[in-house]
Amino acid sequence: MAIRQSGLPPCVSQRLEFASAILGLPVALLLALAAAGCASPGVPIARKPLVPQPVTNLTATQSGNSVLLAFAVPRISVAGAPLDHAPTVQIYREFESSSAANEAQPAQASHPALLTTVPSELVPRYVTQGKFRYSDPLNAADLTDHPNTVVVYSVRSRASEKKISAPSNLAELHVYPAPEPISDLSGQVAPAAIVLIWSAPPRTPVGPTPPIAAYRIYRAESQEVPSSAGTDVSALGSPANRASTPQASTPLPGLPPAPPALKTPLVKIGESASPGFRDAGIELGKTYVYSVRSVFDYSGTTIESSDSNFVMVAPRAALPPAAPMGIIGVLVPAAANTVAHVDLSWDVSQEANVAGYRVYRSEQAGVQGTLLTPQQLLTPAFRDMNVTPGHRYFYTVAAVDRSGNESASSPAASISVP
Repeated sequence: MAIRQSGLPPCVSQRLEFASAILGLPVALLLALAAAGCASPGVPIARKPLVPQPVTNLTATQSGNSVLLAFAVPRISVAGAPLDHAPTVQIYREFESSSAANEAQPAQASHPALLTTVPSELVPRYVTQGKFRYSDPLNAADLTDHPNTVVVYSVRSRASEKKISAPSNLAELHVYPAPEPISDLSGQVAPAAIVLIWSAPPRTPVGPTPPIAAYRIYRAESQEVPSSAGTDVSALGSPANRASTPQASTPLPGLPPAPPALKTPLVKIGESASPGFRDAGIELGKTYVYSVRSVFDYSGTTIESSDSNFVMVAPRAALPPAAPMGIIGVLVPAAANTVAHVDLSWDVSQEANVAGYRVYRSEQAGVQGTLLTPQQLLTPAFRDMNVTPGHRYFYTVAAVDRSGNESASSPAASISVP
């Protein structure tokens, strides 16, 4: 046939012969069809899945009995194409012996276990100040089943189900049992100062708390005001029990606990060797948020607990009540069923807004000393059952009004215990 002799490829000639025999089309039209070639039109070309660039800035730090992870979420693929949405994040964890950790760091963890997967749509909830932040709480078993170990973390991400990114850099650190967070922090307004009071934490997750090296006091300015009407102090509860974002009714797993709405970040303003701190660097009219963390030394490594419950204090420009007068102290010797103790009494305050009294004890004249009554007294009397023979004590009393303003100290009553 003429079509076979046209010099066209055999596949094209076969197509034209078929069309001529079946459809009766002229040769000229058939030759035009030959320009379509032999390939099937419209065959889809498979698109390669986007693979996010591996994370290179993963860090891990211990905060209390949790490990805080931070890294920048990948925004582009390994080919340089921008990702159109946040990738799904997968976090891996493993425990290694301390000796293995001292060797050259491997390129990736040997047998990492998948700790958690954060879906793409939830990733923005974990990002603050440009970093993805995740809190991994360690339980007692994590701390006791892996003695003398380091914990090693790595991260991978995926933009599609077809392929996952390469592992991130490894972030490793020694972890130690930290004191449990302080849960009874309270604040009191005193003349030109805010007085903080708390109790020493009794335990770590694995046993009694070792000797506390210090307490670190943190303060920030708040955007809120105390919620309790008529007071300057509001207890905000444990940070772990507060919703971390306004749209979240309950915190997401691993989402670091957030303090209340703050105008400034929490910063350390001082340390104390015992449970108690007096913050004289305040301004009337501002609202402050406080947290306290206990610190102890573990073989040269300083470990800090997580935040205590937060306390909000708003000192007001109100005049404090007058100092109590007529304080009298009497030493009551030990009897058959009673140890030696000191009975104190003073004149009832004549000011209508006085809500109670606070008693302080010192072993140095002119020094206010330690608060003996965390819960203020409603009556003008107090019994000190914790006196030591051979010591001399100086007792003072302060009145507190309904706004929490504390008076100046009364004249001291001096008592010597033989």
